[in-house]
Amino acid sequence: MLKKDLPACPVELTLLLISNKWKVLIIRDLLDGTKRFSELKKSINNISQKVLTSNLREMEENNLLTRKVYPEVPPRVEYTLTEIGYSLKPLLDGMDKWGTWYRSEVS
Repeated sequence: MLKKDLPACPVELTLLLISNKWKVLIIRDLLDGTKRFSELKKSINNISQKVLTSNLREMEENNLLTRKVYPEVPPRVEYTLTEIGYSLKPLLDGMDKWGTWYRSEVS
């Protein structure tokens, strides 16, 4: 995404980059460290291979994660958060805290 195409509003920009639950869950899983495609697929319930692949590609294009392919048969692919991706940790920590609070309020 080109800088000139980015929304002026910081909240809108953040939502654009992590615009669906899958991206947030991918970030959540990668905060613990590098993961293989199969590990991400197993960890994220009900995500199809096609949707996971699409989200990983978008996140790589937006510099949130890196993809490393090993020249093996079958190919091994690993995903790691970039510094930019890892900088979303406080946001996810806040979401975790709020979700815990909300669950206690409505229970």
